Amino acid sequence: MIATETSAWYRVHGRDFLWRRPGMTPWAIYLIEVMAQQTQIERAARVALEWIDRWPTPSALAATPPSEILRAWGRLGYPRRALAIHAAATAMAAEHDDEVPRELEALLALPGVGPYTAAAVASFAYGQRVPVVDTNIRRVLARALVGVEALAPNARRDAELMESILPLDPEEAKVTNVAVMELGALVCTPRAPHCDDCPIADRCAWRAAGYPPNEGPSRARQPRFAGSDREARGIVMAELRAADRPVGLDELAALLPEPDRLERALAGLVRDGLAARSPHGYTLP
Repeated sequence: MIATETSAWYRVHGRDFLWRRPGMTPWAIYLIEVMAQQTQIERAARVALEWIDRWPTPSALAATPPSEILRAWGRLGYPRRALAIHAAATAMAAEHDDEVPRELEALLALPGVGPYTAAAVASFAYGQRVPVVDTNIRRVLARALVGVEALAPNARRDAELMESILPLDPEEAKVTNVAVMELGALVCTPRAPHCDDCPIADRCAWRAAGYPPNEGPSRARQPRFAGSDREARGIVMAELRAADRPVGLDELAALLPEPDRLERALAGLVRDGLAARSPHGYTLP
């Protein structure tokens, strides 16, 4: 059985991350999962653990001004996630007795929480038998079960595939979710899978089919960061985080001497609630 073999492999070869150890609270797991949505997991976890020390409960974070949350976010990228965490913490404090909710529907109702994060919190924090699917898991499912190199994301199909291999026991299901994720990260990698090290190589439909190449659309290339509007937003946000006063337009123009790009960056940041305009310049909200 794929779950049994993968979980046995994980117990020997899985990485000993602090956030996977017993005793991590649902609040800690929620923070780590949201911060890791678009950031390397090790980097996200370090910041999350600092936040847990500073704000040990949702209400403690909710009582902090958004400007301080954005300063603490630092350079994790995509800072709208910080505002989503603040809004979610406010909802947890007001509507869920200052706890991360258990139910999938309640988790999905929180700002910034999508199907993956909701399932991850339900499984990893509360031990519920729910299928968790990230990029690594989807790749393992595509190869082992479907027999193709890769699958485009499809939430319903992906959940059904993962559900089909989950053990009935919730604790074993939790281990299986983590184990398949780890298998995709370490062994069943995108470009050079280590099939000789794979515990389910003899069950892999893609391997049995002779490794047919992906016939779907090629993965879109990541846009260049240097010279992009995203880089411009980052430059402005770094200056606003460092300042304890409004930052004038002339100061920002000295850092970003391209008027159109600066204008787009400022307009976008104000629109997204990440910056505020005052008579004396721009500040964090």
